[in-house]
Amino acid sequence: MSKPSTELEEYLFELPDEKIAKHPLENRDASKMLVYKQGEITHDHFKNLLDHIPTDSTLFLNNTKVIAARLFFQKSTGAKIEVFLTEPISPYQEFEKALQVKKQCSWKCIIGNLRKWKDGTTITLQLGSIQLRAKLIDRSHGIVEFSWDTEDAFLQIIEAAGHVPLPPYLNRKETEDDKTRYQTVFSVNEGAVAAPTAGLHFTKEILNRLEANGTKIDQVTLHVSAGTFRPIKTTDFKDHDMHNERIIIYRHNLHNILLSKGPVLAVGTTAMRTLESTYWYGAILTKNPQAPFKVDKDTAYQAQYANISVRESIEALLQKMDEMQVDVLHGETEIFIYPGYDFKIIHGLFTNFHMPASTLVLLVAAFVGKDWQEIYRQALAQDYRFLSYGDTSFLLR
Repeated sequence: MSKPSTELEEYLFELPDEKIAKHPLENRDASKMLVYKQGEITHDHFKNLLDHIPTDSTLFLNNTKVIAARLFFQKSTGAKIEVFLTEPISPYQEFEKALQVKKQCSWKCIIGNLRKWKDGTTITLQLGSIQLRAKLIDRSHGIVEFSWDTEDAFLQIIEAAGHVPLPPYLNRKETEDDKTRYQTVFSVNEGAVAAPTAGLHFTKEILNRLEANGTKIDQVTLHVSAGTFRPIKTTDFKDHDMHNERIIIYRHNLHNILLSKGPVLAVGTTAMRTLESTYWYGAILTKNPQAPFKVDKDTAYQAQYANISVRESIEALLQKMDEMQVDVLHGETEIFIYPGYDFKIIHGLFTNFHMPASTLVLLVAAFVGKDWQEIYRQALAQDYRFLSYGDTSFLLR
């Protein structure tokens, strides 16, 4: 069998601007849903998803919570500087701890109007009696040091001063509605700078109905990074510099993978990336029990891990937890899922419709093969709404 092409142009298609959903629907579960099952495509609405989920499925959600990552400062000259938080640097690199820091912290940021901000210069943002100061300490890496004088945690500061990090393609200012609608109903762990958008369709009522119907529901955490929007600029997509994201897996995740009587389903590409990365870290541990929790973009394509079973991988992870006397592991992943990838854990995927020639379209193409083209052709022809606030699909291999 010939290897799939790695030419990016084969994953291009025309996406008219009017197909991009600029605002959410009034009701979360009102979106249309394309269903791909056994190679056949049908069309339904998300609220009817129970009609399509196989018996005894285990459904994994990503419980990350979007933070108000966009901060706007103004210099004394009048120049505006946008500082977009991406990941914490010091004193902690774990989001949970970093967001509870008081007085001072440093983050890696994407900086708008950077040329107007001199190295070592402090700019300020006034919020009532609170003054948030920002100093540029590393221009090449976008490292910014923040300081403030109150006893508020950094999370409280940015919740008051920051803005919803809407995707750039929406090309509009945030509304009050975005504060709740660009957040899933099951979000818990702060740290994402973009929403896990497949989860935006779920309501608490639907989750309750799923559980009552026998579907096992579990949660993982992947803090979605701004890199998810980074376009591929290489002709051969394998040369793309894949973004890194923080993930958290729990002991109950591992048990539920092993105990699932039916297919394992991922709500969104982020849940998929987390669970597939979990397998690969377990595979790494079978070879090197002391290896740090880091999945590189090429880990999944290394021959040394090819024949390790899911059970062997999960048992290696459980042994690691036992040795560390913990029930949770924090890690990082650069996993790059593209055509030719060998899926280990996920059998079904809920996902919205993505940008042409993006890493997410490559992931979908890896999951369903060449049928991705017909899925997207029908989605465009049937007026599905694309991207973060758009309609969704349920893909079952």
